[in-house]
Amino acid sequence: AAGGLRAAAECVQIALGHCSLLEARGLALCPVLLKLFRPSVEQALNANLKRIEESTAALAAADDWVLTYPPGGTRQSGWPSSASLGNTTIFQHKLTSSAHRFNSMVQDFFEDVGPLLSMELGGQTLEGLFRVFDSYVNMLIKALPGLMDEETNFEDTGNKIVRMAETEAQQIALLANASLLADELLPRAAMKLSPNLASYKDDQCRRTSDRQNRHPEQREWKRRLVSSVERLKNKFCQQHALDLIFTEEGDSHFTAEMYINMDSTTDEVEWFPSLIFQELYAKLNRMASLAADMFVGRERFATSLLMRLTESVIICLSEDQSFWDDIEEGPRPLGPLGLQQACILGFASQGRYLSRNLHRVVKEIITKAMAAFAATGMDPNSVLPNDDWFDEICQDAIERLSGKPKPEPERDLNSPTASVSAQSISSVRSHGSY
Repeated sequence: AAGGLRAAAECVQIALGHCSLLEARGLALCPVLLKLFRPSVEQALNANLKRIEESTAALAAADDWVLTYPPGGTRQSGWPSSASLGNTTIFQHKLTSSAHRFNSMVQDFFEDVGPLLSMELGGQTLEGLFRVFDSYVNMLIKALPGLMDEETNFEDTGNKIVRMAETEAQQIALLANASLLADELLPRAAMKLSPNLASYKDDQCRRTSDRQNRHPEQREWKRRLVSSVERLKNKFCQQHALDLIFTEEGDSHFTAEMYINMDSTTDEVEWFPSLIFQELYAKLNRMASLAADMFVGRERFATSLLMRLTESVIICLSEDQSFWDDIEEGPRPLGPLGLQQACILGFASQGRYLSRNLHRVVKEIITKAMAAFAATGMDPNSVLPNDDWFDEICQDAIERLSGKPKPEPERDLNSPTASVSAQSISSVRSHGSY
């Protein structure tokens, strides 16, 4: 029965059908047959999952990481990105070639789950499929440039070769693959393990049914799928943050000298974010444009990705101990102009990618800068302009970086960051000791 899950399933169904006819005469053979068939079905189940993993890995080695619609004849599960053909609506999703293969094999796999339910193998099936998906996510992580050299041990990927995702578009496509599979395609396919789930033709009814009828076991399973995607998201953001902050030689673009030297120069000060924040702004704009095309109908995931990237950069800067050692204990103290420039870090927290965690980190950075200045015996509040000045500087920077004046967009009241204030300086003054 190895590898032949469908054949094993049909044998079990036929045998159980005959046994059910005998039960009316008092001969209960079903429990005995289920016990005898279980090892063979488990063997076929594991072999089938292994085949999905190996086939997907083989395609990942040659995947160009470009999102496309599925080839003709591929079974689809879901409803976004629909195309009409006569009176029939065909729902399609854009994935790369390896993810399309993964999805189609999973759809075929769940066509044979009937006997798995009667043999109480539903939990084992979900666990096996999670391991296969987690292995695929590991392959996607290995496709990120710069991570192949890390001493990261992916036990289930072994020495499998993965084609590198060189461009930002290809790297975002990795996340599109994982997120769509974890959020929509795999959970809906796994609903076939819920025998009492009714079929709904209406889109809204099906979404409601998903929420109300999904068993706790499947909810936990989906949570684990999403957690696996979070690993990929974290690696993606970590890599891009490091690329922004460090040179290829390992030197940092973010140094204390820029802030300390401002008070020793006679040149007119240009209040503008440092180069690293200019590059961050440009990167966020590029990725937002790419994500708008790749995450149609899933804008919340795209926004959370860019929030995480912004957080990763600012957190790396806030945890740069050598920078803060130079600011707090260096041979030259931080002066008034340097303090003002450091407080312009609040620029990074403006706009739609502000999160509560980022707001907290920016406040900590400003507090540390003010404390370093206060250590010189001066009151930081005596040299810091009011909040309106910082607002004008940040708005002017955004307009200059975007190439044209751009009014402040209205904040979406349903946004996860709508209640977070961007007035970091004012917040520090009102809650701190300064």
